[in-house]
Amino acid sequence: MKKWFIYSVVALTTVGLGISLLGEAIIAKLEQRSWFMLGTLALVVINTGLSLLGRAVIERIKASS
Repeated sequence: MKKWFIYSVVALTTVGLGISLLGEAIIAKLEQRSWFMLGTLALVVINTGLSLLGRAVIERIKASS
């Protein structure tokens, strides 16, 4: 399978996970529970997903050349 496709799927899944974690952190904050660590984890996961998505674009451009 193509590297760019694998990066794309993992990236989109990771971004989705990060957004879900962010939603959980928001709910925790509204319920006045501890939310900081969950929010920080969400930020890390979202940024990881975006980085992987960028890598997928790079791999796709390389494959097209």
